[in-house]
Amino acid sequence: MVVIKTEEEIQKMIAAGKVLSGVHHELRNKIKPGIKTIELDRFVEEYLTERGAYPEQKGYEGYPYSICASVNDEICHGFPGEYVLKDGDIITVDMVVNVDGWLADSAWSYEVGEVSKEAHDLLENTKKAMYLGIEQAKIGNRLGDIGHAIQSFAESKGYSVVRDFVGHGIGKNMHEDPQVMHFGKPGRGLRIVEGMVFTIEPMINMGEYELTIDDNGWTARTKDGSLSAQYEHQLAITKDGPVIITDQGDC
Repeated sequence: MVVIKTEEEIQKMIAAGKVLSGVHHELRNKIKPGIKTIELDRFVEEYLTERGAYPEQKGYEGYPYSICASVNDEICHGFPGEYVLKDGDIITVDMVVNVDGWLADSAWSYEVGEVSKEAHDLLENTKKAMYLGIEQAKIGNRLGDIGHAIQSFAESKGYSVVRDFVGHGIGKNMHEDPQVMHFGKPGRGLRIVEGMVFTIEPMINMGEYELTIDDNGWTARTKDGSLSAQYEHQLAITKDGPVIITDQGDC
């Protein structure tokens, strides 16, 4: 069942989104060759704690970290650890922030040092695919319109769209209805109405969309070893169009 949010509830999520966007801005200066991914995790937890926020995914179904840090061929749910980022890597940092019981969720992909043109283009096109999906998130459209916009653009660039992970409703709970697929046919699926709040978070692979799961039971990576990128925003559906709760301002 889709939980329709009030304007007051949306404002509470926007407050959480401001904290989340702030930490992503800070990460832009932290992510560089020579830093361990576990250092990013520690930085984020300290940043949130200082602002009265909490990393919601820490402990969620046993997940042990404050962020997901997915490097190169890791699609999502990468474990922060002793891996030292090197020049040419790409990394996606995904997190859910809890402020006074209301949640904000956003992932961002970053270049580490100087990356290849192919890697740079993958990130830019994945970000564009997300925004094309957001453009379709308006009253009267259907969820399939979002997926179709993302899939058609990504595939026109020679990429593939991951099928196994989807966007989702969010509020006081991390995962609510509806599920938002990043592929599909226009005019299909649930109709979008005012008060919905959900994420759009395409994961785009340079190669094929098939994946494998690591022995840790969490980390998904491309089956063919190709690079993968992800961008995610959380948005609220209003009569004036989608409002990006996790807006970073200079995206």
